[in-house]
Parts: sequence; structure tokens; C-alpha cells
Amino acid sequence: MNNITAYIILFVAVILGTAANGFAKSSQGFTLLFPSLFTGISIVACMYALSLVMKTIPVGVTYASFAGLCIIATSFVGFVKFNQIPNIYVILGIGLIVAGVLMVNLLGKTHN
Repeated sequence: MNNITAYIILFVAVILGTAANGFAKSSQGFTLLFPSLFTGISIVACMYALSLVMKTIPVGVTYASFAGLCIIATSFVGFVKFNQIPNIYVILGIGLIVAGVLMVNLLGKTHN
């Protein structure tokens, strides 16, 4: 698999991970059947996608990118779906996460 394909699959993993986080919030502590099932299905699919990405991209870069992008996307879902308004410190912290993800992917020198 080439790097472009790996990053596309990483993007899919981020979408699945973000969906899992949203479903987990909606499941109300796994007390509601369908959000709970969707949480489980999406997290398993997410981990499978990450395992494919790690065949090409080093594990540290993969997980740092995945975690950072999931935090950003999940924060956006919280804002849009759950009306959770971030304060200035949250916005600043998310900005630092964006900077970290960019540094890891654009400036990091790692080997498989």
C-alpha cells in the first residue's frame, strides 16, 4: 500500500473513531441499544482501518495523527450535535493539537 492510500484509510479511521465517540455519548452509558451497537461496530471498524494504516505508516505517527484528528473532529461534533461551546482555552488547546499533527506528519523523520 502506498502512502496516499494509507492516509485515505487513516481519514476513514478518523471518521469511524469520531462516529464511535458520538454514538458513545448518545448511548447514555450503553443503556440504549442502537447507539451502543453503533459504537461497538464503528470502533471495531476503526481499529481495523488503523491496523491497515500501520502496515505503511509508523505506529507512532499513525496514532498521533489519528488521536489528534479524532480530538478535533469529536470537538466539532460536540459543538454541532450536542451544543457544547468551547472556551478560549479549549480552542487554544485544539490549535496546539493541529500544530502537533502537522509537525508529526510534515516534519517528523521516522522509518517503518
